[in-house]
Amino acid sequence: MLDSILNGLYTAVSWVLVTFHDLLAFTNNTDLQWVVGIIALVILIRIILIPLFVKQIKSQRALTALQPHMKVIQKKYKDDRQKQSEEMMKLYKEHKTNPFASCFPILAQAPIFFALFWVLNSISQNQPRGLLKGEYLISAREASFFGAPLSGTFLGSSEFSTKAIAIVLIIFMSATTFTTQRQLMVKGMPKMDSSNNMMLQQQKIMLYLFPIIFAVTGVNFPIGVLIYWSTTNLWTWGQQYYVIKRNPAPGSPAYEELQKKKAAKGPLDEKSTNADGTTIVEGQPEQTGQRVQPKKDKKKKKKNR
Repeated sequence: MLDSILNGLYTAVSWVLVTFHDLLAFTNNTDLQWVVGIIALVILIRIILIPLFVKQIKSQRALTALQPHMKVIQKKYKDDRQKQSEEMMKLYKEHKTNPFASCFPILAQAPIFFALFWVLNSISQNQPRGLLKGEYLISAREASFFGAPLSGTFLGSSEFSTKAIAIVLIIFMSATTFTTQRQLMVKGMPKMDSSNNMMLQQQKIMLYLFPIIFAVTGVNFPIGVLIYWSTTNLWTWGQQYYVIKRNPAPGSPAYEELQKKKAAKGPLDEKSTNADGTTIVEGQPEQTGQRVQPKKDKKKKKKNR
């Protein structure tokens, strides 16, 4: 059963890589064909994960709204940790939210991440996996990123170029993980009391834990995997920036900034719209039905005659 699932993932990952390799055959650039295939894999996966990202945002905002209830439970059962945990879980279940929702996109990508890891790892060992076999396997072995083989790793290579590119990508991967999480905490989260705040503590742990994990484990990742994770971090940062800027959580610094900008624009922001998109200005009656035709001045018409 497990082998069937893994083989299916290997086939899916290698299919994306091979498909973009063929689509870009006209460039006659092997490096570009395989690197673009990895980036395309990121874009495809992240598009599929958009509903999960939306669910993550909703869950985070639901947790924010539950903060007053959580404080009551913490205060009531401060001497009974087990009872406090049980009541918290009841609260989450009742409001259909999850304190670990922010981890969902990373966990959902984990199978693809490991499938890509083994596909690229098999290239260095000249072992066919999924659709990477024959000429594709030979081509993938020759592909590189700024001189570093896509299947090369920091620890597994003696080449300076491979080690240098790996270090740069590891630093970039860890830095983007940190800045993405910090962006959420500084701009996207409502101001709250840090004492006994489970959500805030969880976010602080993620702020420092994930970059450290990536930095430590990254020395074993093939260059292709480092490209994948750096690209997905960029996507996450951009996606989160868009949501924080255009649809910030109520009470967050980004929300307050948005309200200040709207207030600075003046009375034009007080306009609302009809269902058909036409504008209604406050102080004027909403028009319904047929448009009122302007009346002609009959006296003026007679005088002209």
